[in-house]
Amino acid sequence: MEIISEYGTIFTVMAVIFGLYMTWGIGANDVANAMGTSVGSGAITVKQAILIAAIFEFTGAFIAGGSVTATIRKGIIDPSAIAGSPEYLVYGMLAALLAAAIWLMVASYRGWPVSTTHSIVGAIVGFAVAGIGMDAVNWGKIGQIVASWLVSPMLGGVLALLLMLSIRKLILNADNPFAKAKKYGPLYVFLVGFIVSLVTLFKGLKHLKLEFSMGESFVIAVIFGLIVAFIGRLMINRVHVDETADRDFHYASVEKAFVPMMIFTACAMAFAHGSNDVANGIGPLAAVISIVESGGEVAQKASLPIWILLLGGVGIVVGLATMGWKVMQTIGTKITELTPTRGYCATLAAATTVVLASKTGLPVSTTHIAVGAVMGVGLARGLGALDLRVIGNIVMSWVVTLPAGGILAAIFFFIFKGIFG
Repeated sequence: MEIISEYGTIFTVMAVIFGLYMTWGIGANDVANAMGTSVGSGAITVKQAILIAAIFEFTGAFIAGGSVTATIRKGIIDPSAIAGSPEYLVYGMLAALLAAAIWLMVASYRGWPVSTTHSIVGAIVGFAVAGIGMDAVNWGKIGQIVASWLVSPMLGGVLALLLMLSIRKLILNADNPFAKAKKYGPLYVFLVGFIVSLVTLFKGLKHLKLEFSMGESFVIAVIFGLIVAFIGRLMINRVHVDETADRDFHYASVEKAFVPMMIFTACAMAFAHGSNDVANGIGPLAAVISIVESGGEVAQKASLPIWILLLGGVGIVVGLATMGWKVMQTIGTKITELTPTRGYCATLAAATTVVLASKTGLPVSTTHIAVGAVMGVGLARGLGALDLRVIGNIVMSWVVTLPAGGILAAIFFFIFKGIFG
């Protein structure tokens, strides 16, 4: 307790700096994944991706980022074992933030789309095993998270494949693909608005003191979906058949019709990502602030001040703007060739999977989902459409992420313990 009261201000400052560093890494790596399909398909530019992320990542984190933060903060380890020495939890959370942030910086520099969720979970487990003991880790929760790492890319991939097959059947294989794109386009845009708003409402916006019943959520989601579909229709109607382009490439005008839809899906993906992955940076930060403010009390629940959510949003946007382009390149151009129709399917499938996961409070990996969705879209054209060497490198970087985070966090834990203890 004395250590908390003596160094409380220093711990708070360190937590804010490391939290910003971690959310910067999330922006440089994970947000770049989320935006990579939109940029890689040519639907939006890198500058537009940064602008969309600035608005919608921030909104997702602020409106719907609450319940996943709780899992990261208190679900992975049982802090009761160190109730008598709360400074251990402070050292551990600071070590976890710094370890995960450093690994994300290395991965982003290499252009590897790794999982920030893996990084922070691995780091928290690493400090807990080293500093408290094996029993402190909630292995059941870890098992759930590990299962989600297998299930989430498969779910993202299957959804993307089904969406791609539906577009092929309804639009691309029709006698007049462009007319069908104009006809069915608003329906696909409706799906984006409906799914994202429905799950956000289901999840309960508790920290904004807003809760809706199942029926109310459904009605609001339908209204929101219809509004988005109407705006989408107006944008699609402005696209005209390009006779010269269609002479060489029959579907050029269809792809142009999907560009407005890609903008909506990019916004949805950014919102979905903000709602799920901001927790990775601000969960440990919230835990440290809570312990310092309570004078050393290790509570199972810590309130989430609004300024922490705002801090997370800022860090994410800066990370994408400064270093996100390398990972965007990997996911947008190197796994398989993306066009606006393929990019739309991959992004909507990924956004849907992420928002569903954040409803259940499971910190799934946006990266795994996004890569799975891109692979699903590629598989619609056969295995030959995928670059298996690139996929192999990505999977390898995923495997390394957990131990890298854990080992670094254990080292930093003992360093902090030595300095302050």
